[in-house]
Amino acid sequence: MNRTTLSLIAGTVALAAITGFASLSEPDASGTDTAEAAAVLPVERSGLLCPAPSASDLAETTYTSFTPVTKGAGSDGSAQLQAAPRESTDTAATEDDEKTSEDGKTTDTPDAEGSDTDKADTDKADTDKADTDKADDDKKTAAKPVLAPKAPGTPVTGETSGADGPALVGTAEGGFAPGWTVQQTTQVTAGNGRGLLGVTCTAPDTEFWFPGVSTAADRTDYVHLTNPDDSAAVADIELYGKDGAVATTVGEGLTIPAHSTEPILLSTLTGEKQDDLTVHVNVRSGRVGAAVQALDDKLGGDWLAASTDPAGTLVVPGIPKDATAVRLVVFAPGDTDADLKVQLAAPTGLITPAGQETLHVKGGMTTAVDLGDVTRGEAGSLVLTPTDGSAPVVAAVRVVRGKGDKQESAFIPATAQVGARASVAGNGAKDTTLSLTAPTGTAKVKVTASAGTEGGTAASQTYTIKQGTTQDVRLPVPAGLKGTYALTVENLTAGTPVYASRTLTATDGGIPGFTVQTLPDDRGTVAVPEADEDLRVLQK
Repeated sequence: MNRTTLSLIAGTVALAAITGFASLSEPDASGTDTAEAAAVLPVERSGLLCPAPSASDLAETTYTSFTPVTKGAGSDGSAQLQAAPRESTDTAATEDDEKTSEDGKTTDTPDAEGSDTDKADTDKADTDKADTDKADDDKKTAAKPVLAPKAPGTPVTGETSGADGPALVGTAEGGFAPGWTVQQTTQVTAGNGRGLLGVTCTAPDTEFWFPGVSTAADRTDYVHLTNPDDSAAVADIELYGKDGAVATTVGEGLTIPAHSTEPILLSTLTGEKQDDLTVHVNVRSGRVGAAVQALDDKLGGDWLAASTDPAGTLVVPGIPKDATAVRLVVFAPGDTDADLKVQLAAPTGLITPAGQETLHVKGGMTTAVDLGDVTRGEAGSLVLTPTDGSAPVVAAVRVVRGKGDKQESAFIPATAQVGARASVAGNGAKDTTLSLTAPTGTAKVKVTASAGTEGGTAASQTYTIKQGTTQDVRLPVPAGLKGTYALTVENLTAGTPVYASRTLTATDGGIPGFTVQTLPDDRGTVAVPEADEDLRVLQK
């Protein structure tokens, strides 16, 4: 056997050890599969994307990173967040700077001391130099992590101010990867979209649904697309209103360059003004992270995270008990209509809002309904179930707190269940509410509060959530807490789904600022089939 063959075999064995590259055991002659059950192992690599936080000079943003301690995870590894260059799809500046005549020639006025050509050449040289300098600055920024956690089990924070906060691209490996989460929270004290804006940084994907966006005159909604990869991504943005698909001008084939982000103003995609729309982001090639920043002239602003995948039954957990207005927005992809039963999971059980027992959603159309102060001073979650048959839908609610000119709004999308475990970071000692709901059965849930970012001892408590109820639980705040802490929720009752959300509050000038984040399963583990190395693949 020559050296090349030996090297190839050695490389193949190493690859199998690292990636599980192998063949499953074949069934024996009796037809019984002899392959062992899949092992559940911690993931070894995670990626997260955070959108650019704000365009306001008054913005104060805090990032909080946390990885829960995971049994079986390696003791080595690292996690870091780096700035992504910000792209712009706004062509207004170009149109203002260069006016074009009907024959396509520019109509600049000649300079008194030189020709237009000389001036253009000088301007181009200056522009090229500025672009080069900006590229160098971007490289320098990207070279230094914005945030780098030190150990699993303890959160770490970073801050930025003003309108220059970048989008962040994050990667975690080894022991930092399983269940890694990053919270981005921004306080804006005045102006359009003022209030508390929060979002959980998301993993890259290829499809997103955002029911609840708007192109109304008092709304300024952006969809932020961030590309973490080495090659450009191409995406389509589709809008659906009360009458179906909305014609867009430049929504197809949008290119997001490698390692960059693009905020796209939805009102530039269509001239139609509609209060309730659904955005569908479909990625043709590559992957992106996506989130919608919804800013209102009077009702503040917040981030709208993507709804869970279309399904017949959906849960929107944790509507604040002091909500003064709740607006439900539902969209049915495809051509099939959906008929839904609308229920509120309250502390005492499932109830039906008066006058809103059912909701009919036409296929391919967005339907919205006002539920008013549906929670009436108690914790609550919306549960949507099919009344006859099952057609997939996506959904979100817009929640308003406060009255008069001191109102603030936030969004809660329908979410996936907690599953085995979910975490959320950036919690304070007195500004955090955790809502848990178990629509179909009684469940036991363990909640662990981590050590604080600046000190404190972790604490845990177990709760029983009765069937069909929602509870705002008293949190086990860490002893000696300094800074903020993370919450980890574990469902201890197999086969009984539990849904959760966390509300942060921050009153400023009498305005009840708040933001809500849901807690879907963190996908910190993966099933790996039992496998054996099979060197016969070298002969194929």
